[in-house]
This record gives sequence, structure tokens and C-alpha cells, in this order.
Amino acid sequence: QVQLVESGGGLVQPGGSLRLSCVASGTIFNILSMGWYRQAPGKQRELVAEVSSGGGTNYIDSVEGRFTISRDNAKNTVVLQMDTLKPEDTAVYYCNAFLKLRIWSMFENYWGQGTQVTVSS
Repeated sequence: QVQLVESGGGLVQPGGSLRLSCVASGTIFNILSMGWYRQAPGKQRELVAEVSSGGGTNYIDSVEGRFTISRDNAKNTVVLQMDTLKPEDTAVYYCNAFLKLRIWSMFENYWGQGTQVTVSS
């Protein structure tokens, strides 16, 4: 069984910073990509940032230059450093891993339980 455990959410003032971490544990053969999604009240879940096993990154336009995603392949961890936070960044953030459990398995999406990020004065 695979588990993605997130940490690091909370309440921060506009302009502040937060760091989200996620660890994938269990029997994992290969993780193709890891990333962070978010879902604000009344909105659809959206991709915030993702990083491939080779280190390539992708960000949505609204966080480009403010958020940084990084990954430790050996530890199956992904970190999202969020700086210059804005009220519109308020959402539940979900860790995602696109992985396969065995060499013969298909790649599938796995999700963390979500962590609340609130940006407010």
C-alpha cells in the first residue's frame, strides 16, 4: 500500500512564506512525477507545480517566480516552497505522485490527504 503524507500547511499573512513537504512510502517501483495540486472552495482542483524524475519542472502561471518545487528521488519526497503568498493562494493543497508499484504495473495517480493553506491578514 502506498501512502503520501503531507506536512507544512497553516495560516500565514500576505507576503509570507510556507513550505509544504510530502513523503511517499510503501512498495514503490518507480515514481515518474510528483507534484502539488490545490482546490479552493467552489473551484476545481488545479495543478500548481510538478517535477519529473529527471528534475524538469512545470508551474501554473499564477505561481511562477513565487513557488519552487524540488524533489529527492532517493527519499521519495517532494517539497513546495511558497514565497510571497497571496490571499488567492488559499486552498487545500494535495500532494500527487504518478507511480508504479511493480515493474509490470501501470502508472497510476496517488494522492495525499490534503493540507490547508490560508493566506490572510
